[in-house]
Amino acid sequence: MNYRIPRGTSDLLPGEVERWQYMEEKARELCRLYHFSEIRTPLFEQTELFRRGVGETTDIVEKEMYTFEDRGGRSLTLRPEGTAPVVRSFVENKMYAGPQPTKLYYMGPMFRYERPQAGRQRQFHQFGVEVFGTREPEVDAEIIDLGYRFYTAVGLRKVRVELNSVGCPRCRPVHREALVKFLTPHREELCKDCQSRLERNPMRVLDCKNETCSRLTEDAPKMLQFLCDDCAPHFDTVKENLDLLEVPYEVNPRLVRGLDYYTQTAFEYLLEEAEGGSLGGGGRYNGLVEEVGGPADMPGIGFGLGLERVILALKQQEVNPPIRRGVDCFLVTLGAATKKRGVSLLKQLREAGLSAERDYLDRKLKAQLKAADRSGAAYVAILGEDELEEDRIVVKNLSTGEQETIQLDQLTDYIRHACTR
Repeated sequence: MNYRIPRGTSDLLPGEVERWQYMEEKARELCRLYHFSEIRTPLFEQTELFRRGVGETTDIVEKEMYTFEDRGGRSLTLRPEGTAPVVRSFVENKMYAGPQPTKLYYMGPMFRYERPQAGRQRQFHQFGVEVFGTREPEVDAEIIDLGYRFYTAVGLRKVRVELNSVGCPRCRPVHREALVKFLTPHREELCKDCQSRLERNPMRVLDCKNETCSRLTEDAPKMLQFLCDDCAPHFDTVKENLDLLEVPYEVNPRLVRGLDYYTQTAFEYLLEEAEGGSLGGGGRYNGLVEEVGGPADMPGIGFGLGLERVILALKQQEVNPPIRRGVDCFLVTLGAATKKRGVSLLKQLREAGLSAERDYLDRKLKAQLKAADRSGAAYVAILGEDELEEDRIVVKNLSTGEQETIQLDQLTDYIRHACTR
């Protein structure tokens, strides 16, 4: 039987995985600069966490979760997003009892049952950050700035931010009432999903990509018109700080995001050209910590960025990260005695922090040199029986073709200095 990879997943093979490693290293370095600490949560959680945290009326909970029952009869779900698990961990481990704010980041696979397409998989990967314990709008701007700097750090061009405020429990009911009143006469013209949303979460209708729904909501009441005296100045300060940080953005009053927990600031990252649409996004969630059992007055904000979409966009923009895949030194040994000495030479090179490889197929000199070339090695070191007797070794620069003979005990220092020139 031939086994094949499940639909909606992918293997990251050598040659491709280096792109991911480069991207992940950039994310970690940025998080260090912004003083975030890494957190790692399980790949699966209790299903109820996502029902309560993400929202019963969301597409994720209604259509896209991988849910199963374990042998103990417990309903578990592969995590479809990263925020709810981090909030659960924040509450369960009583991180709220320590000094605030708490700044966390994560990277890892998520799972959603949806139609696979370019940049969208059933197993996909996210880089996300979460900040707990502050309502200050300056933090909202810093989070948006961090995401924007990540995209520019990996080499993406023409990234912009769309920004909105979705209000709070004080002002949102007033907007909801006005929106339902506006949409109800057009209910039968809405798509089936939006007919359901009209009853349960009418603000989501504004974000529908269906052409008819989009046209019908052009003149619908927008949340920005209903912001309370807390939310309006909060949003103004977010915009002022983004201007100071020189983050390009535009206000999109139709932006609501697809998760129920957002309050006040909501944002998305997009490419100026339509090269894959949304790259990721996030927002503030001042009630989510309480929703999963934490203290009532514990605000939060964060984002989740899809890494497959970043990889796709980099390829579309023909951006190739500066990745060196070859080894520093490929060791060629000729004869039984040289093989034994080769073992200790490889050990010395690697202990010095140099990447080193050798031939393990007992091939002739020409074949070993071809293998060295295929490995992308910077240098090849050739140890024959005559060289071994003289305690010497031939070192060749594979880029220039230049070679010289040096003392055997100088090999490690020679390669180290050559690779740092």
